[in-house]
Parts: sequence; structure tokens; C-alpha cells
Amino acid sequence: MYTKDKYSLRTVLLWTRRYIYIFVLISVIPVVLYQLAGWKWLHLPWRPIGLVGTALAFISGFKNNASYGRLWEARKIYGGIVNASRLFATMVNDFITNEFTENNKTDEELFLIRKTIIMRHVAWMTSLRHALRVKKPWETSGNNTSDKEHMQSIHIQEYKYTLEEELDGYLSDEEKNYVLDKTNKQTACLNLQSKNFKELKMDGLIEDFRHMEFKNIIGELFALQGKSERIKNFPYPRQFATLNSFFVWFFILLLPFGLMHEFEEIGISLIDSLSGNEIYFFIAKNFIWLTIPFSIAISWIFITMERVGDVSENPFEGMSNDVPITTISRGIEIDIREMIGDDKTEIPNPHPEYNNTQM
Repeated sequence: MYTKDKYSLRTVLLWTRRYIYIFVLISVIPVVLYQLAGWKWLHLPWRPIGLVGTALAFISGFKNNASYGRLWEARKIYGGIVNASRLFATMVNDFITNEFTENNKTDEELFLIRKTIIMRHVAWMTSLRHALRVKKPWETSGNNTSDKEHMQSIHIQEYKYTLEEELDGYLSDEEKNYVLDKTNKQTACLNLQSKNFKELKMDGLIEDFRHMEFKNIIGELFALQGKSERIKNFPYPRQFATLNSFFVWFFILLLPFGLMHEFEEIGISLIDSLSGNEIYFFIAKNFIWLTIPFSIAISWIFITMERVGDVSENPFEGMSNDVPITTISRGIEIDIREMIGDDKTEIPNPHPEYNNTQM
């Protein structure tokens, strides 16, 4: 999915607000104990904490690059599905004719044959996106409260409707029962296409060369399906993902203990340099309290990088920065049904956005 830029900061702040509440507690408690309770021993030198933060930035950058690579590969796969679908519709239009048959079909009969094939292709895309939306144990959307709340606000179609409901009108009852009975529904749809092309060849509506070209395009669709299933079923290595999360929280817990001593030192130096102004003196004396907003801000930056990397690892979950497979599939359906001359009143509209987010 894609969220418009002007809503991004607000969306991210809302998405991470529970972490911000935790950061407030983590930063306030040490400062109160240090400044009000007089626990002046309660601090750590900044240099080792700074080294941890520097190392963590490199580790998080590595993780986010790898996560973005998975996201970008998923988007390229769906770009391939767009191109292959349009080529497929062109072939269906131009290859299925009366040129080689002894039993000529009427234009209406040829259109119905073409439309059946195109609708079956839409059923394949529908089955594929439902398979890609199935929750996996390593995905964050199933166990992270913020992710679940966000996904409820954008109404993901695959979680709202079952595959059986969405296949209505795209397959005959017999074909629908065949597909739903299989473990891999999308493979079953392509298998039905292959059988149909064999029947068309037997009827003379396509000859050997065209039959071979249809087989090639089915092979391309199988390859694209397999690539998307590979990303879905093989997670980002958990040792990298889990350790990075531990390191982030370790750094966040240490951060206020290093910052408050640094801010106190700055306050002391300001007191020594100021003369007579009570307001400036009060600010300098309480400079240590700036630890709280700075600690919250730095912690928020690191946790947001961590969370963005987490959700980008699995680009088909349905989060705002995932590949909008529902929107893309609907766009493909509109294109290929228009290409075969289908009735415009029967073609669905583009998929709507929810909270300015494409799904």
C-alpha cells in the first residue's frame, strides 16, 4: 500500500504512539531519581552509549536495506504480472479465431470464450492475493497491537471477504469447486487455463504455434507466482531481525542515563558563565530536564526505523508501505476486460482508498 506524503508523519506518529508513551516513562524515571531524589550516582558515561548508538545505526541500516530489497522485489514481481496480463489479453484477443477451425464460431461465441479465459485469469490474481495475505507466524501484523489497529482502519479486502465470495462471477460453479478444493488455489486456476487451451487446440480455434505461445505465457505466470510465494513463505532471517530489536531496546534503556549527566554538565557550565539573570540561572540549573524530550526524540527515531524495517520485511501483509496488490489487481482486471471489449457496465471501478492509502 502507499500513503500520501502529507499524511505520512501524522500516520507514523499515530502508529508509534504506544512506543512514545513507553519512552516518556523510560526517560522521566531516571531524571526524577537523579534530580529530585538526589541519586547522583545514577548515570553512565556517554561515550560507550554513543558507540552503541553508532553501531546500532549501521545494523538498522543493513536491516532496512535488506527489507527494502524484499519490498522492491515484490513490487517488480507485480509489475511483471501487470505486463504479462496485458500481453495475455492481447494474445487471447488475436489468437483465438476461426482461422484454423472447421466449425466456425460466431463473434458472440468467440467473445464468450475469450471472456471466460480473461475472467479465469482474474480468478488467478484473486486467488494469488488471498494466498499472499495469509498471516504467517513471523509477520508483525498478527501480534503487534499498533499494526492490527492500523490494518483495521484501512479495510483490507482479503480480510473482509473470503476467497469463495470473491470468486463469484469469475468461475463457473464446477471450476470454482475445483479451485476451492485444492491446496494451492492459484495453481489450480492456471491448470484450468492450460486444459482450456488444449481444448481450444483440439477444436481448431488455435493451432500448434499459438498453443505453444499460450503455454509460454502460463509458464511466465507460474514463474511470477512462484517468486511472490518465495517472498511470502521465506522470512527475513530471524536472527538479524530479533537481535536488531533487542539492540534497539537496549540502547533506548541506556540513553537517558547517558544524556542526563551530559545535560547537567552543560547546565553547570552555563551557570558559571551567566551573571545575575535569575531566569537564565533557573534554566541553567534545570537544564537536565531537557534529557526527557531529547531522549524521547532519539528513541522514537530508532524505534521507527526498526518498525519500518519490520513491516517492510513482509511486503504482502497489508501495511501502508506494502505492495498494493488489491489495487494493482483491480487495475489489471479493468485493463484486460476493456481490451477484449467487455461491457463497461459490468467492469468494476478502481479499488477505493481508505485513509488515503492504496491497498
